[in-house]
Amino acid sequence: MSDTVTAAGGVLVRDGQVCLVHRPRYDDWALPKGKLDDGEHPLVGAAREVLEETGRRGRARLALPGISYTLPDGRPKTVHYWLMDAAGDGGPVLDTGEVDRIAWLPLAEAAERVSYADERALLGHVAALPPVTDVVVLVRHAHAGDRKEWSGNDALRPVDEVGEEQAARFAGICRPIGPDRLVAATPLRCKQTLEPLAASLGGMPIVIDSAFAEPADAGDAPAKAKLAAHRLLELRSATSLPVICSQGKIIPHLLAELRDEADPEPYKTPKGEAWLLTWSGDRLLEPTRL
Repeated sequence: MSDTVTAAGGVLVRDGQVCLVHRPRYDDWALPKGKLDDGEHPLVGAAREVLEETGRRGRARLALPGISYTLPDGRPKTVHYWLMDAAGDGGPVLDTGEVDRIAWLPLAEAAERVSYADERALLGHVAALPPVTDVVVLVRHAHAGDRKEWSGNDALRPVDEVGEEQAARFAGICRPIGPDRLVAATPLRCKQTLEPLAASLGGMPIVIDSAFAEPADAGDAPAKAKLAAHRLLELRSATSLPVICSQGKIIPHLLAELRDEADPEPYKTPKGEAWLLTWSGDRLLEPTRL
C-alpha cells in the first residue's frame, strides 16, 4: 500500500459562524483543506489552504481531532484540523480551480450542509467546546551546541547552525497563530530563537524576562517553575497573544504546574519545539505540541 496522504485544514470561525467551501469538481460542501507540500508542517499547510480556499487568513486557536479514511485507490489519508478565528477583512477565493463558492453558516446549519459524516462529527466536537479566551505559545530555545564545549558565560552561548534552522522553522509555524508579543528568558539563545519570528512580524521587539530562565541548580527548577507559571498567567490576555521562549529544565515543571499535575515527564520538550496553550477562562485545555 502506498504511503499515507497527509492533508490539513481548518474550522474557520467568524462571529459565531463557520466557513464551508463548495467544490464544483465533487459538487460538495466541505471544510477548507488540502494536501500538504513536502515537509510542510500541518499548521502551516492548514493556514495556507484556508487562505487559498476562503480568501481569509485564519489564526489558529486549538488543534482539533484529525480525520482518517481510505481513498478510492486504497491509500490511507489523514487530515489534521485546527480551530481558527478569521482575521482581517479577507479577500476573494484564491484557488478558484478548487472552490467556486463559500458560505458562512451557524454551526448547526453548517453541520447540516456539510457533505461528509466525519466533518459533521468534527463540527459537533467544535460545538461542544468551551469558548476559547486566551492563547499562549511556549517554546524551548533552539539548539545551541554542547554546554560542556562552551568556555564562556553560559548565558551568552549562542544558537548554532542547527538552532538557526530550528528558529526559522518555528517562525513559519508560529505565524499562523498570530502572535503580537514576544518574551524570552535571559540567555542569549532564547532571544535568538525568537529573532526570525520577530523579523517576520515587522521587527517586533523581544522583551527579556528572567522569570522564564532556569536556575543554576536543577533541583530548584520546580520552585522556579511556580514563579514562571505565575508570570505566564499574567502575560496571557484576551487582547494579546504572547510567544514565550524558555528553557528545558523549566518547561516540563511549568506545564505540570499549569495543569495541576505532579508529573512533569509528559511535558519534556526537545530544543526548538513548542506548545500551543489554549484557555477557556481559567481552564487550560489540553496542550498541543507544535
